[in-house]
Amino acid sequence: MMRHFSLALAALAGSVAAFPAAAIELIELDDIIISAGQEPRAAGRTGATVTTASAADVQATGELGLTEFLARMPGVGILARGGLGGQTGFTLRGVSQNYVKVLVDGIDVSDPSGPQVAFDMGRLTSLNFGRAELLRGSQSAVHGGQAVAGVLSFESPTLDAPGTRQVLMAEAGSFGTAAASYEYAHRSATGSLAFTLSHIRTDGFSAAAAGSEADGFAATRASLKGETTLDSGVTLGFAAFAEHAKGEWDPQYYADPTRSYDVSLGDGESFDEVSRQASAGLRAYALFDAGTVEHELSVTLYDMQRNLFGTETYLDYDAFWNVSGSTLRTFDVAYSGRRSALAWKGATDVGQGGRLVFGADLTRESYAQTGDTGYGPVDLGANSQVAGVFAEYAQRFGEGLDVVASLRHDEHSRFGGQNTARLAASWRLADDLILRGAVGTGFRAPSGYELYGPYGFAGLQPEQSRSFDLGLEKQLGADAFLRATLFRIETDNLIDFSDMGTPWDYADDRYAQVPGRTIRQGLELEGAVPLGERFDLTAAYTFTDATTPPLSFGNTWSAGFGRHQLALAVEARLAEGLRLNMAARMVADRPTLPNYSVLSATLHYDVAPGTEAYLRIENLADTQYQTVAGYGTGGRAFYVGLRKSF
Repeated sequence: MMRHFSLALAALAGSVAAFPAAAIELIELDDIIISAGQEPRAAGRTGATVTTASAADVQATGELGLTEFLARMPGVGILARGGLGGQTGFTLRGVSQNYVKVLVDGIDVSDPSGPQVAFDMGRLTSLNFGRAELLRGSQSAVHGGQAVAGVLSFESPTLDAPGTRQVLMAEAGSFGTAAASYEYAHRSATGSLAFTLSHIRTDGFSAAAAGSEADGFAATRASLKGETTLDSGVTLGFAAFAEHAKGEWDPQYYADPTRSYDVSLGDGESFDEVSRQASAGLRAYALFDAGTVEHELSVTLYDMQRNLFGTETYLDYDAFWNVSGSTLRTFDVAYSGRRSALAWKGATDVGQGGRLVFGADLTRESYAQTGDTGYGPVDLGANSQVAGVFAEYAQRFGEGLDVVASLRHDEHSRFGGQNTARLAASWRLADDLILRGAVGTGFRAPSGYELYGPYGFAGLQPEQSRSFDLGLEKQLGADAFLRATLFRIETDNLIDFSDMGTPWDYADDRYAQVPGRTIRQGLELEGAVPLGERFDLTAAYTFTDATTPPLSFGNTWSAGFGRHQLALAVEARLAEGLRLNMAARMVADRPTLPNYSVLSATLHYDVAPGTEAYLRIENLADTQYQTVAGYGTGGRAFYVGLRKSF
């Protein structure tokens, strides 16, 4: 496997030498990155691998769901179980979403109520967010244990300069889809306030590829964000959101044809499953100076309530596995997940070009599952607490070299002390050339469900990981960049789901520790280049190589990504006020599913100053493909929308 890593290193050198004198980086070198350290820092000084996107970037595609947009970022793979609102996971550099921390305005929205503490992208739309950051590589020393593969951070729309802005948007199209949103943002010399409200509904399509019954979705979301600076110099701020969603879904045992023995397929679907979700989050903070030390105090709350209910017809078997009848089972299960965090952070300048940040935090999580699964009542729950202390030192050497070292110690209520570290460096070899690298360690503690759920195992221990990044960035012109990154993630004692006994006998199934080392490594390339005066091209390619220890049971880590992922996007300015955006994504060499390509196009027309109409066509070639075995994707779909800013 080191041979593959060496070959990737050679490919990196060759790609930099051979890339045309016009290419990319999806972020400006002086872009301010929020999530790459304990303090915001210019992108060229972090040493981290980050891709950012603004609201304008998302609006250029016109896409309502954010998953397809994110899937065109380097390293990202999407695992969708149906359409908008359907359960949607993702991989980052071949590592599942369980190892990625997801933040909304600084609030950790990874769901403690699920089997793993992870974020479900199925409800993620472009209606509520103004900026996104994708930080890749282990960040446990900065963001805590879950951030093994990286951090995905979203910010609500705000204004950067004094003034007021309002935005109205409405859209309608295929699958009975309708959406509307309102956005308000104001900024003055002493503070800011922003508010968003959105609603979406869709009849959808069958989540199960073999099904005929459409699975619909509806969601309403509101967010509020504000900040003010008092006469005393103290800054007070907050961010909050609330969302309510309802969706229909198809179970894994129906959608996956390899496990269809569990249910009655009939002439399409014999299910009626509904998921209701209510989530809310709040973060409040205070910033103030005391002598030479700048302080930040913050409190964060997150609550997720989910309810799954419906009926399913299961087949009964005799001792010889012959069908002997059927049983109608009704289930109604409630899931609850809560997280609260209290943090203090101090920062001060040290000597010439040095900056020290230090602090402590306390996080509490709870998980509960109650109700009737159709096989009987269930009443499960677990609580955990993590107390952490951390320090980060950044030093600039002259104008060319920045080094950032981060250390963290977490004391877990069940698993004791966990130490993590990260060292990142950025070296400006020339005004237009930066070499960067990072190495970090991480850990992930088992979730409450993995420990105490129906298939849990209380003997699980935390996973340990190491992450390595080496990258080169070159600015080749005003709008042309090249970026290449080698990466490697190693995980020991991976937690995975195990079929420990007789197939189809779920009493033997449970979570288990995978002995040995699991490795993901590869190469990321990003590029953007103007093609004449009217056309711009952006591109991203990721090669991911995997090594998984041999097992006596299936390893789910190996099933969710393609070794080769390529994304291309072109913006064409056809005439005054008329623009065409086209995007293509190709995924190849998947372990368990065929290759696929998907193409979309959006035509924008400026009806009047501040008013834009658009037509979007998704899956332009009407490609039939699956991102998860047995789950369908939508065919060709048409949408029209209107956006008004004032």
